Amino acid sequence: MKKFGCSKNFAVTALVAAMSLSGLAQAGVSDKDILNDQMTVEDVVSNGLGPRGQRFSPLDMINTETVEQMRPVWAFSFGGEKQRGQESQPMVKDGVMYVTASYSRVFAVDTKTGEELWEYNARLPDGIMPCCDVINRGVALYDDLVIFGTLDAKMVALDAKTGKVKWKKKIADYKAGYSITAAPLLVNGKLITGVSGGEFGIVGKVEAYDAKTGDILWTRPTVEGHMGYIWKDGKKTENGISGGKAGETWPGDLWKSGGAATWLGGTYDPDTNLMFFGTGNPAPWNSHMRPGDNLFSSSRLAIDPDTGKIVWHFQTTPHDGWDYDGVNELISFDYKANGKTVKAAATADRNGFMYVLNRENGDFIRGFPFVDEITWAKGLDKNGRPIYDETMRPGNPTAGEDGKKGSVVRAVPSFLGGKNWMPMAYNQQTELFYVPSNEWAMDIWNEPTAYKKGAAYLGAGFTISALNDSHIGVLRAMDPKTGKEVWRYQNYAPLWGGALTTAGNLVFIGTPEGYLKGFNAKTGELKYEFNTGSGIVGSPITWKQDGEQYISVVSGWGGAVPLWGGEVAKRVKHLNQGGSVWTFKLPKS
Repeated sequence: MKKFGCSKNFAVTALVAAMSLSGLAQAGVSDKDILNDQMTVEDVVSNGLGPRGQRFSPLDMINTETVEQMRPVWAFSFGGEKQRGQESQPMVKDGVMYVTASYSRVFAVDTKTGEELWEYNARLPDGIMPCCDVINRGVALYDDLVIFGTLDAKMVALDAKTGKVKWKKKIADYKAGYSITAAPLLVNGKLITGVSGGEFGIVGKVEAYDAKTGDILWTRPTVEGHMGYIWKDGKKTENGISGGKAGETWPGDLWKSGGAATWLGGTYDPDTNLMFFGTGNPAPWNSHMRPGDNLFSSSRLAIDPDTGKIVWHFQTTPHDGWDYDGVNELISFDYKANGKTVKAAATADRNGFMYVLNRENGDFIRGFPFVDEITWAKGLDKNGRPIYDETMRPGNPTAGEDGKKGSVVRAVPSFLGGKNWMPMAYNQQTELFYVPSNEWAMDIWNEPTAYKKGAAYLGAGFTISALNDSHIGVLRAMDPKTGKEVWRYQNYAPLWGGALTTAGNLVFIGTPEGYLKGFNAKTGELKYEFNTGSGIVGSPITWKQDGEQYISVVSGWGGAVPLWGGEVAKRVKHLNQGGSVWTFKLPKS
């Protein structure tokens, strides 16, 4: 571990000082801390500011009246040459920030001064195969551990005080295309993780480990036909086939390399004791090779955290032919209808539709477009199933003259989605969702392909283009009860970072142009902006320390857009990469 511009003794002194900021010795993170994270404003100990992932804070010191006075108080650099794709959400506990950076790095930083306390660099092999940049979206905190996933598909637990490795587990084979980019989920002492790699024909899965020891507890494949397992007293026992039977919605043996990667991680609802994980595209992209719904790809799954059983599922894009992954976060929220409380959950899908579901049983409540144009489907039926326009499905290459390329279609949204990974936020006061979205199209066609371990498994080609000269990114305030857009902010470049909303009637989001922007949550009026020097593709957080409200965001341009964006990538080719954490508060006077 390298120290950042300081001696070992100074680093230890800084750590002790940070631990005593609250006047208490540093305490480990408990299950109760995680469950109460949204309301305990002195820390941030879960991805999403609470297990439901609402990204809402009750803090209001920084509000529409005061935010214009907000200013940076420190900036911390990740350093080195690894300045690519900084998509992390920081965590804060007892005056220490824990934040990941590109290439599977973790930093502990003093939240008062911005001084580095320790750094951990994973030793990555040469053969890693991340599809969409060398990013990492954050850590999990539990007891005295800082836990995160690596690009070579390992899970690593570090000592929160020193950064020393406490345990390390191999989750999957990186040589087959697996990796981990999402922040793990903690549920009642269980560390829950998904996997990335859908473009390599892997088999998606969700797994639970003992957070303190790293011992595996259960595994649940997310492609129909694969056996799940549970470990009791150290003994591996069959726990039922996902979907009950192999090949019901898949032809032949394609389920054996079916994709459905769980690459974004999940949320947890204490009311129902259910975890919600999204699944990615079926493999290959060429849908003519795999007629059927291809369960459980492009779906939301409700999973029992104690057993790993799939309790219900909702498939947003059956027989996906456009790479409309269903991984986007499913956020639990309650609302009143006809005098009753509805236990709902909402998700904004890559396919351009936003869905509101009953989170107890997965029943479809309503669905509506949240983008300006959708061409691949004519709408949704009464059960939320898309009504396909089959003329908009990429053509079968075997039907072409040369058998090498199917007919090209112009599909909207592009495969990068009406919304991609960037998490939306839900404000309990306005009862609105704030959705980072993008307006773009793609020309897409199918090609023949075959599975080979560790090789790209697409069977498709594509180009991406903007729908408008003036903008691609749109931050939308959406009413989940009516499906109406309340306000919007349009951005020239694509939006690729997460949202934060607060009781101060504010919404914060970063832009590829480098700005942290703050909006009036009710009206959309721009109230604040500050340029961090590199594009923001991370998710902001806020917390209270020494009686003051702080806001932090990771800055560092990268991610999927410059790698996969085609014509769109030209809009951002001039942007500089970076790697830093910026922290803001109001002046004391």
